[in-house]
Parts: sequence; C-alpha cells; structure tokens
Amino acid sequence: MPEGHTIHRLAEDVLGRFGGRAVRTASPQGKFAGGAALVDGRVLTDTDAHGKHLFLGFGGAGWVHVHLGLYGKFTFGEGPPPAPVGQVRLRLAAGEAPADVAGEALPEVSRRDGAGPVVSAVTGAVYADLRGPTRCELITEDEKQAVEGRLGPDPLRKDADAGAAWSRVSRSRTTVAALLMDQKVVAGVGNVYRAEVLFRQGIDPYRPGSGLSRDEWDGLWADLVELMREGVRNNRIDTVRPQHTPEAMGRAPRVDDHGGEVYVYRRAGRPCHICGGEVRTAGLAARNLFWCPRCQPA
Repeated sequence: MPEGHTIHRLAEDVLGRFGGRAVRTASPQGKFAGGAALVDGRVLTDTDAHGKHLFLGFGGAGWVHVHLGLYGKFTFGEGPPPAPVGQVRLRLAAGEAPADVAGEALPEVSRRDGAGPVVSAVTGAVYADLRGPTRCELITEDEKQAVEGRLGPDPLRKDADAGAAWSRVSRSRTTVAALLMDQKVVAGVGNVYRAEVLFRQGIDPYRPGSGLSRDEWDGLWADLVELMREGVRNNRIDTVRPQHTPEAMGRAPRVDDHGGEVYVYRRAGRPCHICGGEVRTAGLAARNLFWCPRCQPA
C-alpha cells in the first residue's frame, strides 16, 4: 500500500496539472459515474492529503475522496486522452489551459495540507486515470472533516500536532511498531517508514509505547518528518544516511521493486549496514516487521 509521501506527491502532481482549470471527469468503468457527472466541467480549486487519503477539491461541488488501498494507482499523460484501457474508475482531462488560449497567467491554487500555493506547470492538454482504488467517492466538506477527524496527525502536514500522537502513544501498552502503523495514531506511516525510523532511532520495535520517553518520541517524529519530506521530493523512500550509501560503503546498490536505499526493510537474513549482525523479520500488526536486534536492543 502506498505510504503517505506518495499521496502528498499525488496531491502536488494533480494540482500542478489540473489546478485552476476546468476538468472533464468521467468514470469509464462506471462505478463512479454519478460522482464524476456532478463535478464534470468544474474547476479544480485545490487538493489535500492527510495520511493515505487524497482529496481533490472542486469548489462548491465537493471533494473527490480517494484511498488507493493495495492496488490503486494514478497514471498521467499529456495530449488528448486515448480510449481508456482496463478498469478506469476515474478519468480527469483538461484541454488547453487558459494561459495558452488567452495569453494570461494561470490562477494560483493551493494545497490544503499547508504545502503552499502551486501554479500549474503544465499548460497543454493533459489527463490522468485512476485504477483499482479502495475508495473513490464524492463527499462534502463536512464529510471530509469527519474522515480527517478519525486520523492521527500527519508528519507531512504543517498543522500536524506531534503532541496529540504522543498523548496516545505514551498511555499505550501496545508495541511502538504497531502504534506507528495505526492510522488513528499517526497518519501516513506504512511498513517501510515504520521499520526504518525505528532502526534509525535505535528503538526496539517491541517496546510498548508507554516505554518511550518524550525525548525519544520527539526524535522519532522529527525523523519521520525529514524522511517523508524527502520521499515527497524524490518520489521514493531513501532512509540511509550519507555515510551508509552504496558509494560511501563500497557496496552494491539495493535492487527492489520499491527502490530506494534502506537499512532493514526487506533485508531479512542479510547483514546490517551498521553492525554486521543479521537483520530479523517477524509478523506484527498484520505486516512483516524488519529490525536489527543489535542496533535496536530490547
């Protein structure tokens, strides 16, 4: 399942292509036909991301709420959209932008997550197809707030309150590894960031949340903010520090479908980059956990 940095990057990419433009919306698959018809031809005014939830704003018409789940994926293209291929739940399309037609600057639009204003960088015809999401629905502003109200703070949002997450973590006997995957505690963290931030902070994943000090939590949160911002910027997850890159260590780069250089994620049975000990794996919170017992002592 895509982690939070992917959703924030999507919010940025959609706004950069469609922001301030009248967007034709359709559901070739048919499952979102009613919602697509209600926003068809309206201007995309803003986008928002909270954890693993993406929101596309169409002014007074409401928000298209998307949760990619395990199989959802957006693909982007330029030029007139071709005939849809496969099960396209939602298609967004825009023709020539106002700047091309009238020689005027495109209107400035903003992301609600606090990332600041974005001016559309693409002025020609563009389209985007969404396939296989767990959720794609048209919701009101109140319904959007209700979704966000069920989520914990998102490290990528400027309005995130690390103290709110700490309040829940510090009172819980649940393992910190499980708490990090609980979207009601921290929104947007997935299996990769969970494993990597705990390793980087030297925290045993089986330690209960109540066993963390406030300083440890603050260090963990700050590291999540830094790593996830890099994930948005690079559109992939890299967690190794400069002294542990393949070039610095004289080792072969990681080969994995997920890409990026990591310390422990999907490296079970291999030597730790730091201590040389064996990286371990076990099931926790319905996902495979990865950690180094030497670097993250109990």
